[in-house]
This record gives sequence, structure tokens and C-alpha cells, in this order.
Amino acid sequence: MDWLQHIDANKFILFTLILTRVSGLLMTAPVYGTPDIPLQVRALFALALSLLVVPSQWGVSPPDPANLAEYMVLVGSELVVGLALGLGITVLLSGIELAGRLIDQVSGMLIAEIFDPVQGDNSSILSRLIFLTTVAIYVVVGGHRMAMAGLLDTFQAMPPGSAAAPSHLADTLVTLVSQSFALGVRAAAPVVASLLLANLVLGLITRALPQLNLFVLGFGLNVFLALGILSVSLGAAVWVFADRIEPAISAVLETFGGG
Repeated sequence: MDWLQHIDANKFILFTLILTRVSGLLMTAPVYGTPDIPLQVRALFALALSLLVVPSQWGVSPPDPANLAEYMVLVGSELVVGLALGLGITVLLSGIELAGRLIDQVSGMLIAEIFDPVQGDNSSILSRLIFLTTVAIYVVVGGHRMAMAGLLDTFQAMPPGSAAAPSHLADTLVTLVSQSFALGVRAAAPVVASLLLANLVLGLITRALPQLNLFVLGFGLNVFLALGILSVSLGAAVWVFADRIEPAISAVLETFGGG
């Protein structure tokens, strides 16, 4: 164990701080943080990525913690940076699931929920379909590369050991949540409006022809109409979310002074 004496304590602290920031992003960012990827693979990826970042930060001298409590404060600050960057994108993309939930609720397809082993909970069919489509577009437009580039930019704005959670970080995340909600409602609006109009027309028809089975006729019509309108509007909806990825990353970086 004599080799442990040759390890520079400052360089070890530097590496652990970099590893913590990188791990924060990989825990929350889409694609990187998905439960589909085994935890061991994500841990190895975080370690390998940290080793690639270390040479660019080799000249940085992190603060020398006097005790374990100060060291944990440094680690926590680095973790907040990585988590905030990945969470900003995840919050934005979660709005697409809201759109699917709204469509499922109005069309009646919410009764066809299935168990999603990835999320560990029940998931509606359309919301999961729309979400996976959005994630695919996120990869196609290079959102995962934007997230990684944003992470590297944080090391230029805030070297390891100098990170601190700004007071307005919560305001930025709240803004992203509101944008995600608004985009989700806009994405679901064409289908929901069509379904409400169809239900209104169907209600008028059943008043004239009471012998019609409203439940059987309405359920089939709603599903057919929802799938038809969604097939036309889905492309536009997911591209709207894709256009908001880079602004979301920039908003988080500006919060930390790296925009």
C-alpha cells in the first residue's frame, strides 16, 4: 500500500469533483440517465468521461477542505451543477408525456394503461409513444451532444471546486416547467380540440337518434380520430420540443454564469 503515499491529495480531490459533476448529468439527462442503461455501464461511462476532462483541468487548484464536512459541501455543489443541467432538459421533455396523457384522457385510451418496466409504473400507450418519439428526435438533432457540450462549458465558467448553486436556479427551473407545460398543452391541442368537437357532434346525433349506443360508437370514433389527428400533428409537436432543447440548456448555463 506504499503507492497510496504517492497520490497527490489535491489531484485526487480535483478528480472526484469532476467525477461528481459528470455523474450528476449522467443521472438526469435524457438518453444518458435512462434506466434502460445498466447502472454499471453508466458508472464506467462517467469514470471514462471524467478521465477525459481531467487533463483540461489539470492546472486548477481546488480548495483544500479542512475536514470531511467542507469536502462534502464541495461535492454537493458540483453535483448540483450536473443535476441542474440534466434536469433542465428532462423537465422540458416531460411535457410531451403530459400531451400524451391529455390525449389518452379525452380519447378514453387511458383505460389501456400498461406496466412500463423502465419507469416502474403504469404508463398510457400514447404518452409513451409520443415520449419515445421525442427522445428519438432529441438524439437525431444532437441533443445529447448539446448536453455534453454544455457540461464542458461549465468547467470553463466554473472550474472544479468553485461551483455554487445560484439563488435564481429555482426560478430557472420553474420557468422551464412552465414552458414544458405550455408546450405540452400546445402539442395536445389539435387532438383534444378535435375530440371535443366530435363528442359535441355525437351528442347532438344521439339526441336525434336515442337508439344509438353512444358508448360503443363514441369510443371507437374517439380512438380512430385521435390516432388520425395524432399521425398528422405528431411530427410538428416533437420538432417544437426539439427546438427548445438548446434554449433550455443555455438558460441553465446562464444561471451558473456560463451562458
